[in-house]
Amino acid sequence: MLDVKKIRLILELREAGISDTKILSAIEKIPREKFIPENFRNQAYDNLALPIGDNQTISQPFVVAKMTQLLEIHQNHKILEIGTGSGYQSAILSKLARRVYTIERIKNLLIKAEKVFEDLKISNIVAKYADGNLGWKEQIPFDRIIITAATNKISKEISSQIHEGGIIVSPMVNNNKQIIIKYTKINNVLKSEIFDDVLFVPNLSGTE
Repeated sequence: MLDVKKIRLILELREAGISDTKILSAIEKIPREKFIPENFRNQAYDNLALPIGDNQTISQPFVVAKMTQLLEIHQNHKILEIGTGSGYQSAILSKLARRVYTIERIKNLLIKAEKVFEDLKISNIVAKYADGNLGWKEQIPFDRIIITAATNKISKEISSQIHEGGIIVSPMVNNNKQIIIKYTKINNVLKSEIFDDVLFVPNLSGTE
């Protein structure tokens, strides 16, 4: 039987404007508790961001669902995720797209995330340890790109790795606050739409 807390979370997301039933179904199927340290597992289905170690967090379910919904994913899509973190967002994407390529700059986090993917028998995620800001040249072009850390600007490096008509969703730093922006690549130019205020860890370069 579905956990009562999980049902409550799904209803809360629906009320907050998450209308895509495929996304709600992915949230229902992916056990968020597996991506969270043991001492926080009782809060796995609260709509909260939680610490995962290495000064990083797992995003609140609403933000994961909202950014996923803005990506407008189709089943045959190939997605690039910059910032694997706990791996929870990658796992949600894996239920919606053909393949997910995810990059993490913190070795320790990547090892933990890959172990969870293996435990959950998710086979369509490819992860690597690198600086995500460089993208993944060997796999271009992508249909969708999601960035899961607060970013100052979308580099030419990243925008060149997405198809014409493709979508990039990222938390962007704007006048000392962070907002989700959805970019659509039209005639090789990124057209932007602004959405919710959010709070993410900063997007850093290099690896650790």
